[in-house]
Amino acid sequence: MVVQHNLTAMNSNRMLGLTTKTQAKSTEKLSSGYKINRAADDAAGLSISEKMRKQIRGLTQASLNAQDGISAVQTAEGALNEVQDMLQRMNELAVKSANGTNSEDDRSYIQNEIDQLTTEIDRVAETTKFNETYLLKGDKTADKKNIYSYGSFTNKAATFTAGADGASGAKLKITLTDPTTADTATLQNEVMNALANKGASISIEKGQTTGKVAGLEGFEVDTNGNVKKDGKETGVKLEVDGTITADTGKDRTETLTIASVDSAAKSGPAQYYDKDGNKIAANALSNYVTGDNGKVTQIAGKKLYDAAGNEATLDAAAIKSDDDALVGALTLTLHVGADATSNNQISVTLDAMSAKGLGVNGLKVDGTDDKNALSAVDTIKEAIQKVSTQRSALGAAQNRLEHTISNLDNVVENTTSAESQIRDTDMATEMVKYSNNNILSQAGQAMLAQANQSNQGVLSLLQ
Repeated sequence: MVVQHNLTAMNSNRMLGLTTKTQAKSTEKLSSGYKINRAADDAAGLSISEKMRKQIRGLTQASLNAQDGISAVQTAEGALNEVQDMLQRMNELAVKSANGTNSEDDRSYIQNEIDQLTTEIDRVAETTKFNETYLLKGDKTADKKNIYSYGSFTNKAATFTAGADGASGAKLKITLTDPTTADTATLQNEVMNALANKGASISIEKGQTTGKVAGLEGFEVDTNGNVKKDGKETGVKLEVDGTITADTGKDRTETLTIASVDSAAKSGPAQYYDKDGNKIAANALSNYVTGDNGKVTQIAGKKLYDAAGNEATLDAAAIKSDDDALVGALTLTLHVGADATSNNQISVTLDAMSAKGLGVNGLKVDGTDDKNALSAVDTIKEAIQKVSTQRSALGAAQNRLEHTISNLDNVVENTTSAESQIRDTDMATEMVKYSNNNILSQAGQAMLAQANQSNQGVLSLLQ
């Protein structure tokens, strides 16, 4: 029996401390509702839980984004419903005006209502907005396709003069492939201009009966005669048409310089290309510059060339003038996912729905006969179809967004359930642990008290 160390009390105190710590953790879990309150509780579980929380909160906001998108689409579609009603009324009026029983005055009265409806269509397009975003005005800052114009060449022939040492001559055949892109057309122009300026020659080695093209400034010509620039095809091929015989008595290269290029070229309209190199119809051109003589001199900042590659002008009447062609479509990009990838975005496109955008600006149904009215019927038909197409696209987008919201809400629900299993306290299980630790704590306190009294027995030995 010793008095310096009460090992029984020490053991009871240590066990009571462990029980108290465990009970404190149970109290924390029960009071907070979380079984992971700090990284030390479950480091891996905390990391997984936080990733799930990021996804849950991101998807919840994405669902709200999609709902806002539906609201914007409904706003635009509702406005277009009114626009279409006005177009239907305009069609009704145009058909009425086309009737031969109407006088010129009658048609002028009908024209007044047409003008008012046209103005209202513009007003709707100018004022319809959602959260300060105008939905039907289009977007002048959108990436519009720039228009380029290039001449359409035909196959030509070039003549050349003999070099100083003399040689019998033939013709240099110039074959051009119809360019499919704006870049190719530009290069083709450059090649033809260089040839017209006598920028090429034919080099003939000793004893050869055919020649190689060389000396075309700024271009490379391969062994097959294909002209390239910086490795890009120009669509120009140079071939010797006939036979060139060098002076076999010479042991060096003969050079025949091009004297002229035939000026004859294919007639007809020039080809036009957008910035992506796609051919477009001449009546779709816009953004042109008209000179003093009423002729178009530039399209989208590019000079015009005729079929021979010379600078040219174009009749303004050959180009459709439409300011709305310079207004791109408005694109609403809705972020409907928790991540930054493009497949978490849905784009909704709205074309300019003004009177000009629909093609009904300046619509005429008046006059002494039915000519204007009949033309107006066809114009309005196209406008109604354009609005119908836009409304159809908006309706499809709305249906898609509704499915998106349903899917997002489903993912949020299931992910929340999974995160709850990792992070939330199972109150029943934890209460069992708490009750058990509470009993152990009370027992520990009692045993510690008993152990502290055990050394009292020493006093009986000292009496």
